[in-house]
Amino acid sequence: MVARAQETVVEFEPDAAGGQAAEICAAGLQSIEIGMGAMRALGAALGGELGPAFAAAVERLIETEGRVIVCGVGKSGHIGRKIAATLASTGTPAFFVHPTEASHGDLGMITPEDTILALSWSGETAELGDLTNFSRRFSIPLIAITSRADSSLGRAADVVLALPRVRESCPHDLAPTSSSLIQLALGDALAVALLRQRGFTSSRFKILHPGGTLAARLKTVRQLMHAGAAMPVVARGTPMSEVLVRIAEHRFGCAGVLDEAGAIVGIVTDGDLRRHMGPALLATPVEQVMTARPVTIEPDSLAGSALELMNRKRITAVFVVDGGRPVGLIHVHDLLTAGVV
Repeated sequence: MVARAQETVVEFEPDAAGGQAAEICAAGLQSIEIGMGAMRALGAALGGELGPAFAAAVERLIETEGRVIVCGVGKSGHIGRKIAATLASTGTPAFFVHPTEASHGDLGMITPEDTILALSWSGETAELGDLTNFSRRFSIPLIAITSRADSSLGRAADVVLALPRVRESCPHDLAPTSSSLIQLALGDALAVALLRQRGFTSSRFKILHPGGTLAARLKTVRQLMHAGAAMPVVARGTPMSEVLVRIAEHRFGCAGVLDEAGAIVGIVTDGDLRRHMGPALLATPVEQVMTARPVTIEPDSLAGSALELMNRKRITAVFVVDGGRPVGLIHVHDLLTAGVV
């Protein structure tokens, strides 16, 4: 049975002032609605008849000792490049080979230890012929992503991921739109299923993403914190006159309060000072002003987690503790300077 996407037709009534804008937006919205219908059809297929083949494809890719070779032409080729990049960045070595270049020598990049992942909506892309022949000749596993399981590509494949036949959002039902969307979504689904099966961790992700905002968020608090003498801390019983000096010296707007064992038991912030402002403040012991049980974070926590914690608690600095003892302090400016957003 062929699964068809549910189609939603958006009606609009242009007015005199904004009729053209309304018509443009309605066309865009209709395209999105058709794409959403295609995604629902893909979800239904994956939960049904596509499921066993999907599981088989994931198992085949996990067993691959070499690399995943992704191939496709036209829009399928563009989608294939993105799938290869996503696989490679999430723990499954992969790269894209253009079928035409493969026919002119790049077949030498493919080994029997690899698995080929070929994309073709029709399954009849002529340029894939040499690749499929090569896979059969050298017993290289072939996984096909196509809408026609009975196509040339489908018949040549070891595993066929048969996509639901969906209507393109193009008004002529010609330009690859909905079809490209579900090809990409299935590729992402493969990558996510693989990384879960492999136990791919955020630490491994960090190794493969040393640059950009993602890398910044994956830095640890330990890498960004102020440690040792740079920490503004005072002992319990310290008069507020000395605490104010310590806060001013370190310029973090706070000071941690330690007990006799060196464990952090409180924090003094600008807010605490405002609440206790008065003639007797300077002589007051710090424990009468501090906020007890301050928010803390562990040194191996991710920088992104530290920023989320600060946003959630509406604070600008957090003491870093290990075994109850402060080992550093991290300020929101440290995170922003490092590119954590």
